[in-house]
Amino acid sequence: MSNEELFQAAVKAAERSYSKYSGFSVGAALLTADRKLFTGCNIENASFSLTNCAERTAFFKAVSEGYTDFSAIAIAGSGTDDFSKPCFPCGACLQVMSEFCGNDMRIVLSDGEYKLSDFLPKRFCEESMK
Repeated sequence: MSNEELFQAAVKAAERSYSKYSGFSVGAALLTADRKLFTGCNIENASFSLTNCAERTAFFKAVSEGYTDFSAIAIAGSGTDDFSKPCFPCGACLQVMSEFCGNDMRIVLSDGEYKLSDFLPKRFCEESMK
């Protein structure tokens, strides 16, 4: 799947966002190593701490279906219908990604492709707890 196809799947997922408080819709498209696609959107709550990001929604859907090996994720976010500005993953989402992905995990945004290590060079992991 090309980066553009993956990004467009994230844009489509953002259309299902429940973001009535912030007005900022986010979609994610997560590709497994064996090319299965899981999408997610942000789901807000009046109690903001209970809000779930699009990236974590996609990861949790995939893991709950038995998938734990991933090759790429695209993230699209916008307060309008224009998804041209990059929507960077938050720290919580980066930590969830680091649980299941290596430093070379592809992260596709509107402005190009990154690696997980670009955003989280010193991640908290099992080795950190020893």
